[in-house]
Amino acid sequence: QVQLVESGGGLVQAGGSLRLSCAASGRTFSSYDMGWFRQAPGKEREFVASINWSGGSTYYGDSVKGRFTISRDKTKSTVDLQMNSLKPEDTAVYYCATSLTHASSWRTLRRSAINYWGQGTQVTVSS
Repeated sequence: QVQLVESGGGLVQAGGSLRLSCAASGRTFSSYDMGWFRQAPGKEREFVASINWSGGSTYYGDSVKGRFTISRDKTKSTVDLQMNSLKPEDTAVYYCATSLTHASSWRTLRRSAINYWGQGTQVTVSS
């Protein structure tokens, strides 16, 4: 069993930065690939970024590539999302997720393939 708790969301002006953190508990955390999705009101849940179990490989959605950076600290069982140059269209609830599916496949991953979800954290970017 893995439990995920996100933190770090909030309100920021366009062009600003936020750092989201996801703390995982459970003995098998290091075996899972990790990542972030987001969902804006009235829209489908969207892939944001993923990272493999070792932290050596990262993948990004097209809309955030070059602005967001995902990282993980296996000693602290955390995965972070550094978000820079934020835009109003980045406004959404951001969800941390884990899966035994390799991080390279998360762009087209079905929700049923996600093993665990966090509760979500709101990010609001004002123009």
